[in-house]
Amino acid sequence: MTAVGTRAAGGTAPDSLWRNGDFLKFWFGETLSLLGAQVTNLALPLTAITAFGATDEQVGFLRFLQLVPYLGLALVLGVWVDRARRRRLMLGANLVRMVLLALVPVLYWTGTLDLTLLLAVACAVGVASVLFDVSWMSYVPTLVRDPERYVEAGAKMGMSSSAADVAGPGLAGLLVAAVTAPVALVANAFSCLVSVVSLLLIRTPEPRPVSATVRRRVPAELRAGLRWVLRNPVLRSLALIGFCCNFSMVTVWTVFLLYGTRDLHLGPTAIGGVFATASVGGLIGAAISRTVIRRFRLGRVYLVAQSALLLGPLLIVLAAGPRPVMVGMFVFSFFTSYLGLGVAGVVIVSLRQAGTPQSMMGRMTAVFRTLLFGGGALGGLSAGLLSGRLGAHGALTVAAAGSAAVVITLALSPVSRLTGLPTEPPAET
Repeated sequence: MTAVGTRAAGGTAPDSLWRNGDFLKFWFGETLSLLGAQVTNLALPLTAITAFGATDEQVGFLRFLQLVPYLGLALVLGVWVDRARRRRLMLGANLVRMVLLALVPVLYWTGTLDLTLLLAVACAVGVASVLFDVSWMSYVPTLVRDPERYVEAGAKMGMSSSAADVAGPGLAGLLVAAVTAPVALVANAFSCLVSVVSLLLIRTPEPRPVSATVRRRVPAELRAGLRWVLRNPVLRSLALIGFCCNFSMVTVWTVFLLYGTRDLHLGPTAIGGVFATASVGGLIGAAISRTVIRRFRLGRVYLVAQSALLLGPLLIVLAAGPRPVMVGMFVFSFFTSYLGLGVAGVVIVSLRQAGTPQSMMGRMTAVFRTLLFGGGALGGLSAGLLSGRLGAHGALTVAAAGSAAVVITLALSPVSRLTGLPTEPPAET
């Protein structure tokens, strides 16, 4: 794959996305949606723990159910996304999520909510999230239009994700403490409503998908999407290393929640505060990503950022001493991981978008979502199993060691040798 700088040689810079009204509408709605999702990520397991006394294995299974739809459905939905207009799919997905999340506090107030029903809601929300996630990354290039703006778009979306990481856990901790965990889910239902409104306000016409005019079988399109990713050394490396990173992050996150709640007796506000403070690293990473990418080789930026993400969990295992010192080390550990994620995320999304034609974007995204969130789903399941057998601290030690070992593969990755973004992607075959 030929590499070039992030700006075309001799070309003039296109208008900033700050002047793209429809992208700004989408960005605003997605930012609030990501903020609400952070509340759900903390409120759902805390609901299971505090309301139903869920065991370590049950908490891990809950996290698994939130993410496992990506393993079974992302590839099939990716074919659908390439055949349909993506905005309509995102609208439907967010309406479903809004209704399901608003249903939890209603069932809680009426005394009909139980752990089985909570698990079912978590899985159903995960299904809707699959459809939305596969659609939105394929939809952004329609709003951005100029490939030279992909890094800027990725940086802005990365800042949204990081800002949600900063504000979300703290907000979730406060909401859970104030109104209980089930009721806190109303915040995510409201964020889904705002996202729906922002999508309805977008006026940029979405072209009719090429796949919609060509009669092809679903298995053939699935195989084409898999071949596109797995035969491209850069995309293949991004996908497989992303699987490992997500497995590590979700395992560590879930076990830490159990460790902090049960072993250290930290309350929701304290746990939310750890994540909120540490997540400033992700916001900083996304904010500096464009400058760093312009100044250094793209592959080197990717290598350093992903290494920070993978090595960060070691600091949790090493945390010792008085409680304030331990909490400080927890914050620094997650800060390091989020900082790496903030920079690496922009590099990864930009490479994926610049190296894939629009006709393949949904299926490419679906393959990545299957691997990335599949890794997260398995990470949640392994977190519960490891914690149940080794204790939370033992599980954290195993997870951190495994995460650090991935750095060897990272150093050998072809992505780490890139000098810049690829040229125009080859046509679909």
